[in-house]
Amino acid sequence: MNSDGENGQQVVWAVVGTDIGPLLLAATREGLVNVVFHATETVRDRALGRLADRLGTEPVEAPGSPLLAEAIRQVDAYFAGERRDFELPLDWSLISGFNRQVLRELASGVPYGAVVGYGDLAGRVGQPGAAQAVGTAMGANPLPVVVPCHRVVESDGGIGGFGGGLETKRKLLALEGVLPEPLF
Repeated sequence: MNSDGENGQQVVWAVVGTDIGPLLLAATREGLVNVVFHATETVRDRALGRLADRLGTEPVEAPGSPLLAEAIRQVDAYFAGERRDFELPLDWSLISGFNRQVLRELASGVPYGAVVGYGDLAGRVGQPGAAQAVGTAMGANPLPVVVPCHRVVESDGGIGGFGGGLETKRKLLALEGVLPEPLF
């Protein structure tokens, strides 16, 4: 199979350095398809293997790709405090059903500097008793940071869980002014 895959699908990727560690960004012709935290070589290789299995083509490292250039620019601007919203085409093919519905609502309805409770987000998609399912959707988010699952917190004021680790969630919330910067 060539780098375009049997169906003409192309997946390109790059690792970018950020204040929360290296992020792997992967994109298709449809848009950004995956963001992976803590993209060390081992994490990166596992993520690329999963992408190849799911999308049917071998991802190609291409940091200069036009498919990635704008995503990299916007991620850099976000971490520099110069961007509050991501305006990128997104490829939602790695997620479906309820999880996709919740993540789309999160992306469009919870702005920079705001948080929402798991139960509140469930209510927004017409499933008021589905707070745990919202937690599962956050854990399955293939586009963290860009689709801001770090903005979903517990209704009692707790920070909740986070696939990138609680320290990463705290740093993202501090960047957005939701939490104070840690003292040490």
